[in-house]
Amino acid sequence: MAIYRIGHCERLSGETHVHAAKNAVLPLLCAGLMTREPVTIERVPMLTDVETLVEILSECGVSVSRNRDEVTLWSDDPHSPSSENLLSRMRASVLVMGPLLARTGYARVALPGGCAIGQRPIDLHIKGMQAMGAEAQLTPGSVTLQGKLHGGNVYLDFPSVGATENIILAAVLAKGATRIENAAKEPEIVDLCTFLTEMGAKITGGGTGTIFIEGQEKLHGCTYRPIPDRIEAGTLLCAAAMTEGSVLLRGVRPDHMRAVLFKLMETGVTLRESAAGLRLSGRARDPIQVRTLAYPGFPTDMQALMMALALKLRGTSVFLETIFENRFMHAREMVRLGASIRIEDRIALVSGGLPLAGTTVTSPDLRGGAALILAGLAAEGETVLNDPAGHVMRGYENLPGMLRELGARVTLEEGEDISAHG
Repeated sequence: MAIYRIGHCERLSGETHVHAAKNAVLPLLCAGLMTREPVTIERVPMLTDVETLVEILSECGVSVSRNRDEVTLWSDDPHSPSSENLLSRMRASVLVMGPLLARTGYARVALPGGCAIGQRPIDLHIKGMQAMGAEAQLTPGSVTLQGKLHGGNVYLDFPSVGATENIILAAVLAKGATRIENAAKEPEIVDLCTFLTEMGAKITGGGTGTIFIEGQEKLHGCTYRPIPDRIEAGTLLCAAAMTEGSVLLRGVRPDHMRAVLFKLMETGVTLRESAAGLRLSGRARDPIQVRTLAYPGFPTDMQALMMALALKLRGTSVFLETIFENRFMHAREMVRLGASIRIEDRIALVSGGLPLAGTTVTSPDLRGGAALILAGLAAEGETVLNDPAGHVMRGYENLPGMLRELGARVTLEEGEDISAHG
């Protein structure tokens, strides 16, 4: 049980450094299953999702050592994990499927869990493995795949990031060539391709809709530094914009977050890129229209954070969520703070500029929890965020500390649940 206490903040200022991307690190850790040689990943953030995946990899027979923010993996004799409960706790656990199947010819994994933001079936993952020769058997709560993989042509009905990653991980050790069409284009896909290439894989087209993989007999170890977290960067930029702040983010990749940066500039803030980093300054004032799309469109992971910013923008902001059907759960909690938000199916209408008052709210999921922390910065008095499932710590390394570094009053404590509903 995590409890966040957030005080009203007039203005954020200063600078901070963005961590490595959670959504890049998790598939890189799973790629440690691909070789007998040691693989070292640098700047690994201290997140509960990372710790859970390390537990899962240990169950797969991987030796894992951590030296501060460096994680080294040895995978001499990998096997399928036995704990279905552990795998069901997080979505990214399904990414052990491709490496295990490619390396051993057999993979049995539990159907994954994570945030309750909508249906996220793994049928595209399974179809990709079947296109490379695997036989699949679905049982309640798990899937078993087996067979010697060969190259194949895979078409994804939707450019799923997880399915693209899993198929790439399987294909790099499959015999022959594999072609993935309608592949996801996210920067985390490019990062995985770059990482695997350094391990000896042959991949072209990462970051485009068509990816080619020429399977290799084996891969070797390497040391790698992942890309920075574009969602963490966007979260901090939204916080700065809400408070009319002047904040410098170091270690960011603006080219990975153009859709977010353009939306921020539409509100009236100024963004400047330099060798030092990315600086946001000025006042956010104009309402916005946001439509979530697959990359390079506006990321669904930023929708809740941008909605928190919209609470400060006079006029009506419109949000259309096209990726997940249940990703407005944070709106109900924002209303408890005094927000005016109307939900119609996948559209949210936010009437911004109304006074907000601190109260007790509950984190519905990872990004929704972070958005409620930001909303608390704009509310008068103290806001208390209950996070019974520890959602926020799944994806942010010390978000309260980063905000305090910029002048906010945010504290994290462990304790009993403080009911948000009386």
